[in-house]
Amino acid sequence: MSDRAFIAQLEGYGLTTAEIHYYRPDAPSLLQLFVWQEYDLAPDFPVLFDFLGYWGLEIRAALHSVRIAHDRLIRPSEWQAANGIITLQ
Repeated sequence: MSDRAFIAQLEGYGLTTAEIHYYRPDAPSLLQLFVWQEYDLAPDFPVLFDFLGYWGLEIRAALHSVRIAHDRLIRPSEWQAANGIITLQ
């Protein structure tokens, strides 16, 4: 059985982290922070926007702001040849 996250990365998904600031329903003058993390496709972020749609329908807290960070974890690697002599004893 394969790991779902690994398969998603091979299909081009990257790790997306969203920092969601929202107003507390019981104290609307206070902001609360929620951190969400999932594998998603940039720049459209369909998984994140599905979650935010669910938030709007099911959670009473009003959103203040969302900050997104994204990085593909599996990608072509870069290497550089070393110029010099390395001696081993």
